Amino acid sequence: MSRTDTRVWAVTATYNEAENLPELADTILALPEPPRLLIVDDNSPDGTGEIADRLASEHPGHFACLHRPAKMGYASAHLLGIRYALDHGAQEVITLDADLSHDPAVIPTLLEKLQSADVVIGSRYVPGGGTVNWGDDRKLLSRVAGALVRLASGMKVADPTGGFRAYRASILHAAKFRHARQEGYAFLSEMLFRCVRAGAEIAEVPIIFVDRRAGRSKLSKTIIVEAMLHLFTLAGRRLTGWRP
Repeated sequence: MSRTDTRVWAVTATYNEAENLPELADTILALPEPPRLLIVDDNSPDGTGEIADRLASEHPGHFACLHRPAKMGYASAHLLGIRYALDHGAQEVITLDADLSHDPAVIPTLLEKLQSADVVIGSRYVPGGGTVNWGDDRKLLSRVAGALVRLASGMKVADPTGGFRAYRASILHAAKFRHARQEGYAFLSEMLFRCVRAGAEIAEVPIIFVDRRAGRSKLSKTIIVEAMLHLFTLAGRRLTGWRP
């Protein structure tokens, strides 16, 4: 089996990902130096948590699992996972989705780029990046969301709403990530803005985002509204010179 790089942790939040988690685990294990994957499960009724427990039991050096009592949301799951990873010695933290839309084979590229940056984003919108199985409405929504985040925040990032990322532990601490308050996917732009305002060097590497093949998307109207409202917070912080 490949040697786990214990300095590097990957965090994924799960709710009803029983169809996808085994393949994600296998793909992680196939990496030359796989990160330790931390699965934060929100009491999935489809057995995702039990699969995560089995992985942690069979491969304790490669997987860990945290269980929460109910569906508590994307943002809080990632905050918990990042905090747990850092508290257990992580020097670099990766975040990725459990639905296989983020290809773990890109992780070595993210980590290589992280040697000269503080945050690396797996970007759909730099040359070489793209999306698969998206309709025109989803493409338009993503493009508009990214443009609005850039306008509000002043961040010069092609894909500020992408969730496939690698962070240095030092920038997470400098950004005071524990104080992030946004819910849903607005959490992603808040985290990135905090890192930029803390002085982070941001880099992007191209990825092909493949829409989930199994299970149901967690994107909802509530999440979209939360993200839109967060634009006003970003704009206000930019104008006042806010620092974390």
